[in-house]
Amino acid sequence: MPSSAEQLHLERALHLLQQAGAMLPEAEPGSVAWLQGIVDALCDLSSRDALTGLSNRRSFEMVMAREVDRVARTGESALLLMLDIDHFKSVNDTYGHGVGDLVIQAVGAALNQAVRPMDTVARIGGEEFGIMLPNCQAGFALTVAERVRERVARLRIPTGQFQDELSVTISLGGAFAPQWVRSSPLLWMERADRQLYRAKTDGRNRVCLEVHHETLVSAEEKGMLLAVLPQDSEQV
Repeated sequence: MPSSAEQLHLERALHLLQQAGAMLPEAEPGSVAWLQGIVDALCDLSSRDALTGLSNRRSFEMVMAREVDRVARTGESALLLMLDIDHFKSVNDTYGHGVGDLVIQAVGAALNQAVRPMDTVARIGGEEFGIMLPNCQAGFALTVAERVRERVARLRIPTGQFQDELSVTISLGGAFAPQWVRSSPLLWMERADRQLYRAKTDGRNRVCLEVHHETLVSAEEKGMLLAVLPQDSEQV
C-alpha cells in the first residue's frame, strides 16, 4: 500500500522548498511529523517575500487586520509606518536591477534591525515597506520612526562597480489605528500613505506622522461602527 507521502505527490513541494533554501524536516520521511514539517515550511514560505525574507503584503495585511481588531477592543495604541526608498528608480537606471535588489535587501535588513522583535516588517512591493508597531505610544512614535530613518541613512551598500558604495534614504509616513472604533487595514494604510505622500512632497528623507489625538473617524468607519444587522433592525 503506498505511503501518505506518495499519495500526496510531494515532489513539487520539496523541490520548491529546496529552491528557497528552506530547512527540510529531520523526521522520518512519510511520517506524520515529517508531513507536518513540510506543511509548516510551506506556510512560512508563502508568507515571506522572496527577495528580503521579510513578511509579504498578504501576511502583513493579516497582521494589520488582527491589530485593528485588538485596538478596537482594548483601546491600546498601534502605529503603522509606510515607507519607501527615495529616488529608487535612479538606482536601477544608474547601477542596474541587480544592485537595486541589493539595495532593497540591505534596507529590509536595516529596518528589521531597527525595531523590536514584537514588531512586523514587510516588503509591500517594489521599494515600498511597511512596519507594524503594536503598543507604540504616541509619545515615542517620532523617536522610533526617526531611528528607523537614520538606520537606513547610515547604510553603505557595495555596488560591485569600482569598489563604489551606495547610500540611500527613505521617507516615512505613519498613522495610528483609531481606538475603540471598527476600522479596516485598507483605511489604516490609506491614512499612513497620506503621511508618506506628505513626507515625499516636503522633500523626502523625513518622517511625517498623523497626530494621534487628531485621528479622525472616516465616513466608512462611522458606517462600520453604526452598522445595524438585519435581525437587530427588526427588533428596533
